[in-house]
Amino acid sequence: MSAQENQVALPLRSHNILGVCEAIGEDFGFNPIFLRIPFAASVLYSPTLSIAVYLALGALVLASRFFFPKPKTVEALSERREAENEQTELARAA
Repeated sequence: MSAQENQVALPLRSHNILGVCEAIGEDFGFNPIFLRIPFAASVLYSPTLSIAVYLALGALVLASRFFFPKPKTVEALSERREAENEQTELARAA
């Protein structure tokens, strides 16, 4: 199994709120710290506006992940098939 499959979904991780900065960084290929620092600074300036923008970005990320899911790689699919075959062979052996 690859490391990507073992990870918990972004909103369920304990070290972030909704995973918006991490998701945007993942999608565009940069470190999410570059979003987190300006966001933290903007919370000090205008907390209400910053939280509203964060929630709006969260809804946008959720919609983009729902309507445009990442394509599964061939390697991940072949690993999944191998695991399923192994489980069926173990079930037959039992």
